[in-house]
Amino acid sequence: FAKWYTDIVSAAHLAAYSNTKGCTVFEPNGYAIWEQMQKILDEKFKETGHVNVYMPLLIPENLLKKEGELVEGFAPEVAWVTRGGSKELEERLCIRPTSETLFSDYYRTVVSSYRDLPKLYNQWCSVVRWEKTTRPFLRGSEFLWQEGHTMHRTAEEAKEETLRMFNVYKTFQEDYLALPVITGKKTEKEKFAGAEETYTLEAMMYNGYALQNGTSHYFGNHFAKAFGIKFTDKDNTQKTPYQTSWGVSTRMIGAIIMTHGDDHGLVLPPMIAPFKVIIIPIGEVSEKLDELKNTLKENNITFKVDETNKTPGFKFAEAEVKGYPIRIELGKRDLENNHVTLVRRDTLEKIVVPFEEISPKVKELLATIQSDMFKRAKARRDSMIYDAKTYDELREIAT
Repeated sequence: FAKWYTDIVSAAHLAAYSNTKGCTVFEPNGYAIWEQMQKILDEKFKETGHVNVYMPLLIPENLLKKEGELVEGFAPEVAWVTRGGSKELEERLCIRPTSETLFSDYYRTVVSSYRDLPKLYNQWCSVVRWEKTTRPFLRGSEFLWQEGHTMHRTAEEAKEETLRMFNVYKTFQEDYLALPVITGKKTEKEKFAGAEETYTLEAMMYNGYALQNGTSHYFGNHFAKAFGIKFTDKDNTQKTPYQTSWGVSTRMIGAIIMTHGDDHGLVLPPMIAPFKVIIIPIGEVSEKLDELKNTLKENNITFKVDETNKTPGFKFAEAEVKGYPIRIELGKRDLENNHVTLVRRDTLEKIVVPFEEISPKVKELLATIQSDMFKRAKARRDSMIYDAKTYDELREIAT
């Protein structure tokens, strides 16, 4: 399964290994998927009142130490900068593994009254965690993500925010990524370092493993107290605000591969695919190709044309590896009969349609593929869920 996964990453040109240990190159096909995710989520964050900011990459050691649980939780994964040019630094700097400390230190300077709250901030960035074992998209020494960090007047408001953003993630993953996720609260042992409550989304992979695909944390006022954040409330008394953080990463690309991929390669849900259609001209069809391109543009259907000198069979296989939801085979012989062949990537079913009906049929198929991919993934997941009422039953199922 691990080899199949890395073969798809490589063959679909999603990512490549670099000479920097534990770090991968995001190739255009992989980064385009992340851009789609970023665009959709960014819109959803802004619809809920959040704004984007950017915090420094480096964190002074004294700041990291202010919240004990966070330090203890991340200490084994922290990378440190100890020199600047030829000089030893007076204080070593941590390359951010997460940004709670930086946001808390900033909030200390900008929150003084209840009128300053809530602070609804999000950051798109990379983080560094010195992982022992790495795999593209799933676990790397450096990875891309977003991290929301918010501050609230009351515990109730902060708890509402924690669950609100958690549900934004759930909707996104089910409606756009076609991933049926199991949601719930993490145990005390597994919750985020420094959090009071951590909520997780778990997607099930082909091999039956669950993959943590996003988390949302309610911090209470642990960080606020550690950093001395105070505000004057409506009753003119000094109070400590309440905090949340929430994040998803490029791991979601890995989840798509391992949930929907097959032996032909990547299978992209149409809602997240950068290009919904790949057009493969066969023979001299330039006039009809231009007409098809214009039709797809007018209908806001993103597409790519494979005009390389490779054989049609090679092009078909390459299109399947890269996961384009629909392949349009534009053959001279077919066009003489005024029809073309559409091929669904998820089932490899071939559908012959009249040329003038391409756009409505493509739109219909894209919606059907998206829905079918979710249903298949959910059915497969549900088939792997068992009830065990005793330890013996659990042991029997597990073996």
